Amino acid sequence: MSTKEKASETDEAPAKGGKKKLMLIVLVVVLAAAGAAYFFLFSGSSSAAAAPVPGEVLKVDPIAVNLAGGGYLKIGVTLQLTEAGSTGGHSGKGPDGSKATDLIISTFSQASPADVSGARDALKAALEEKIIHAYEGDVMGIYYNEYVTQ
Repeated sequence: MSTKEKASETDEAPAKGGKKKLMLIVLVVVLAAAGAAYFFLFSGSSSAAAAPVPGEVLKVDPIAVNLAGGGYLKIGVTLQLTEAGSTGGHSGKGPDGSKATDLIISTFSQASPADVSGARDALKAALEEKIIHAYEGDVMGIYYNEYVTQ
């Protein structure tokens, strides 16, 4: 063989390998784009359907709680029920505020007066999480309607 024939054979070999790599890269990009499109199109619709619908509100009677470091807190809470919770929810009968009252006492009786004054939002978030869990999804939020410390 002459040197010209050898040179033309070696030039063609890298060109074929380059096309295979390019096709493989294009295939991976197309599959990744299809997977991302599937995730965004089908996962977004199910999360929108799972959002709770607000229902009635249940006002819990205000109570006075002795604080850990002395003093007391008079607190009143209103529960924002879901639509399912308004109609009886998981228990099959109307909502009851006794679980919320118990959780209010246990949450705030461990708090100091400084916490009640300074970390009000953090205590509310912790209480809200406990109440939502205790009512098994029948409650979607809480509101303070009375909050007095001394």
